Amino acid sequence: MYYINGENLNIDKIEDIIFSHKRIALSKQAEKNILRSRATVERFIKNQEVIYGINTGFGKFSNKKISADKIIQLQENLIASHAAGSGDYLDDQTSKTMILLRINALAKGYSGIKLQTLKSMIKMFNRDVIPLIPEQGSVGASGDLVPLAHMVLPLLAKGEVKYKGDIVDSITALKKEDIQPVKLDSKEGLALINGTQMMSALESMSIIRAKKLIIAVDLALALSLEGLKGIKGPFDEDIHKLRPHPGQIKSAQNIRKLIKNSNLMVDIDDDRVQDSYTLRCGPQIHGATRDCLSHVTEIVEREINSVTDNPLIFSEQNKVVSGGNFHGQPLALSSDYLGMAVSEIGNVSERRTAKLIDSSLNNGLEMFLTRHGGLNSGYMIAQYTSASIVSENKILANPSSTDSIPTSANQEDHVSMGSISARNLYKICDNVAQIIAIELITAAQAVDLRTEKPERDLGEGTVKIYECIRENIGFLKHDRILYPEIKKAKELIDSNVLINKIRDNFAIS
Repeated sequence: MYYINGENLNIDKIEDIIFSHKRIALSKQAEKNILRSRATVERFIKNQEVIYGINTGFGKFSNKKISADKIIQLQENLIASHAAGSGDYLDDQTSKTMILLRINALAKGYSGIKLQTLKSMIKMFNRDVIPLIPEQGSVGASGDLVPLAHMVLPLLAKGEVKYKGDIVDSITALKKEDIQPVKLDSKEGLALINGTQMMSALESMSIIRAKKLIIAVDLALALSLEGLKGIKGPFDEDIHKLRPHPGQIKSAQNIRKLIKNSNLMVDIDDDRVQDSYTLRCGPQIHGATRDCLSHVTEIVEREINSVTDNPLIFSEQNKVVSGGNFHGQPLALSSDYLGMAVSEIGNVSERRTAKLIDSSLNNGLEMFLTRHGGLNSGYMIAQYTSASIVSENKILANPSSTDSIPTSANQEDHVSMGSISARNLYKICDNVAQIIAIELITAAQAVDLRTEKPERDLGEGTVKIYECIRENIGFLKHDRILYPEIKKAKELIDSNVLINKIRDNFAIS
């Protein structure tokens, strides 16, 4: 059980809660904060003070006062009118992460929501009643209004949910789990949908994936070095001390551990003084993405423990302040940044695959890594696939945060487009897993063509990588259908099977 207090959620905890199906509850202090905030809202209503979002309309209608007898209807109208999303539904993990992050933000006690409403939301989360949330509709400025409205619909017994693997109407799922539908009171609708939780959920999920990719790409580089008889020098510790970027140092350290005692790596070659950049500059390229990932993780972890709705209730000062914490610019910029960085490790991985299959570049191996060229195409077309995905990533990595289309009759005259940045980042991470999978497959093939005894000639770490690949994907003697093998290699990355096999034997991270 995780106790949520709005203060100490991080990426590792999110991963554990979501993927290990952990249950959550509010801390005692969070409950006190929520009750105090709600009491402040009710006091303002009793005093008939005009406050945005409590007894006024929204956006351009903020100057429209709502009478006391219409405040409840205002909340339901808000959710219904804002549930205007389109496109494919977010996957279950991202949708659940959205709920978790919204609960965490509301737990801080600055939003005026009722405790019982939040407890109903927690029941939905714990019992896997998962809202169907369309991915399109947010411009990332007044928070993720549209997707969050879809997230809230099931609380009101409206819309559809994913429940026990099926899509059902929310009333059915709520009844089966004995969850009472919520009747929203003043301020609650805005408290639930005015936040950055779709952006931050997608970015959190992408960080979880990127943490795997940055290790997997080091493993792929190490195995490619073995298949290509790479030169050891560029990974010498003394080189990297002179340019002490933490990510670069860590990546070079990983490679040194993996290739230790290799018989295939060389100190120098009669015909080669230096390797090409994709090998020689691997730590520098991979390391820059590592450092970007660290920086973006800090931003996201700060965001997920922030209050991002509007207006905010300051109970101790007895005031309500309308501001702009819902604006997604920090997430828009960081998603674009990480998208470019992850795209780059895919770019360099594909270039190594191209080198592995090209007999003019692979230091004496057969063209396309097949011994029967002509009759067989070998891994020729696997590199096509990798190249096509790299090209797709170049489009996805173009920043969305540089665009803005005003909304709400120009009341919201600058928006972040962070939801698009975050969606693109999420897709880039999935794409790069496929690119690295193809490099791992071709590198294992190159090793088999290079030596008859990989277990003798490979480094202490690369032999473990090779064994993991070969336990699941056999040597390519003659042409066969490759897509199941690419899928399998990607699963080895996504499931942590490959990474854990190495981590259990070496301090690789």
